Amino acid sequence: MNIACIAWGSLLWKPQPLKLASGWHPDGPRLPIEFVRQSDDDPELALALCEGAKPVPTYWAWLATGSLDAAREMLRQREQIRPGYPECVGSIPPLDGAEADPRIREWMRSKSIDAVVWTALPAKFDGASGRAPTREEAVAWLDSLQGPQRAKAEDYMRRTPAHIATAYRRLIEQRLGWRPLREAYVTQRS
Repeated sequence: MNIACIAWGSLLWKPQPLKLASGWHPDGPRLPIEFVRQSDDDPELALALCEGAKPVPTYWAWLATGSLDAAREMLRQREQIRPGYPECVGSIPPLDGAEADPRIREWMRSKSIDAVVWTALPAKFDGASGRAPTREEAVAWLDSLQGPQRAKAEDYMRRTPAHIATAYRRLIEQRLGWRPLREAYVTQRS
């Protein structure tokens, strides 16, 4: 079974412990993602799936495993998702009879991919899982950060590929000046 991983954020520049069998390809499915998830451990506003957001390009890479269970577990560990939250790692085929995302299924068929995994963590803001900040709240929170925390949040934003041009990102660039780096993703094996 050939298995791929879809990515759009920090997986691109720090995939470990995810074991990749290829570099990142820039022709992943177009998905609605936005900077709507406050990280649990880092002072960053991470990208997450966000229905209602404009679909943007994503990346994908082959994983160095033929087991969907192993692929899901690698991604769970990489994203530091506690055991017992299987819905936070999306996959096709899905677990437990969940409905497969038709956008991803169609894209898989076009690439002859047997199975795929992706991070399915929800939006989160002010400690409330499922709550997306408004654009103004996102900018205000990022602007309130100082020192190393601000630098880390800025680094995440700048490393995110430029063509992931979301509404929140445009406002963050305008207000904070955090524009993307030229070399924003890793294309080598890890």
